[in-house]
Amino acid sequence: MPPRKKSTLPRPVFIVDGCRTPFLKAKGKPGPFAAANLAVYAGRTLLGRQPFSPDQLDEVILGCVMPGPDEANIARVAALRLGCGKKVPAWTVQRNCASGMQSLDNAAQNIATGRSNLVLAGGVESMSHAPVLFNLAMVNWLADFYKAKKPLDKLKALSKLRLPHLQPVIGLLRGLTDPVVGLNMGQTAENLAFRFKISREQMDAFSMNSHHRLAKAQDEGWFGEITTIYDERGNFYSNDDGVRRDSDMAKLGSLPPVFDRPFGAVTAGNSAQVTDGAAVLLLASEEAVNEHKLPVMGRIVDVNWAGLEPSQMGLGPAHAMAPILQRQNLVPSDIDYWEVNEAFAVQVLACLAAWRDPQYCRDELDSKEPIGEIPHERLNVDGGGVSIGHPVGASGARIVLHLLNVLQRNNAKRGMASLCIGGGQGGAMMVERV
Repeated sequence: MPPRKKSTLPRPVFIVDGCRTPFLKAKGKPGPFAAANLAVYAGRTLLGRQPFSPDQLDEVILGCVMPGPDEANIARVAALRLGCGKKVPAWTVQRNCASGMQSLDNAAQNIATGRSNLVLAGGVESMSHAPVLFNLAMVNWLADFYKAKKPLDKLKALSKLRLPHLQPVIGLLRGLTDPVVGLNMGQTAENLAFRFKISREQMDAFSMNSHHRLAKAQDEGWFGEITTIYDERGNFYSNDDGVRRDSDMAKLGSLPPVFDRPFGAVTAGNSAQVTDGAAVLLLASEEAVNEHKLPVMGRIVDVNWAGLEPSQMGLGPAHAMAPILQRQNLVPSDIDYWEVNEAFAVQVLACLAAWRDPQYCRDELDSKEPIGEIPHERLNVDGGGVSIGHPVGASGARIVLHLLNVLQRNNAKRGMASLCIGGGQGGAMMVERV
């Protein structure tokens, strides 16, 4: 048996602290917070309790998929508003649903190689503010109209305006559709239901459990990482507001399929909610921990990214987590707690099924044996994307932060966080309490 690799990072990388906003469900129109404001709320609370000033950071890295037109390089916008000063560089990363985890990976790599010692990293998304765009015909018409200088030429251009020119392009719907295979994310989830024979009842039961777990966690006060935020009208938000405490199988069973009508099984009730939110973490080298006498939540042990068929994108966690276990000479029972982002209930269930399937493990994961079981009582113990929501740029950071809190609460050592990624990828990060 080969010796166990303690870490794939050449220098220890510690997670010192973290904070997030409540995840707020989109309600059909732009929510009360732009993405940059959400990032600032989370970052201000986090940095405000540190023994160093924001301008002592080496860099700021944020994941974001759909920053608004006033938020180009949103990490830099947030860093300046957080008082990091002009000398602290900041940059934004985009890996679809795992953008928040990608930012943590980038920060860890820079710390591990000695380029940085203290990094603010995380992710943010205001999905309710996703752009509504002009279609190409309208853009071309506008170009002709503004090019016309004389009144008669403008009238001629105006006479060519047609009703189809006004058909909007919904940025969120386009963004959640894979342009290579022509399937939206819900349709890829339907593929997994068919492939692994996962029933509507199984999906709904998983979703109901997600809501009940979130409700219990809120009642028990297990979301200490959330900071209360206030909008311009003085309203405050202190909890994830997508929870349905009265969720039951009858209510979930009454919802129609959304992505494969009328025969599908994926509904709004067993899918992640469209949500606004931000999550940020403070990563540090051993040198920075000692210099500033920082507490340590845990350390990043290993990170892995995987690619797979885009039409099967929900299986990304199965592909991303398996190599970490193999590199670290571990089996699933060695992991104390798991956070697998719930893009869809069926997507998480399919990952569990894939790890149990000898043929899938052999053909797709290069494993001679099934990877094994992830116990439900150790998976997403306080709810997940179905109940909490999935602001795509932020979720990767949220699950790592909450996983560390779960480990601390249960006096456990080792955890694994993972997400599926639109376009056919998966990301995973293994952490340990120190």
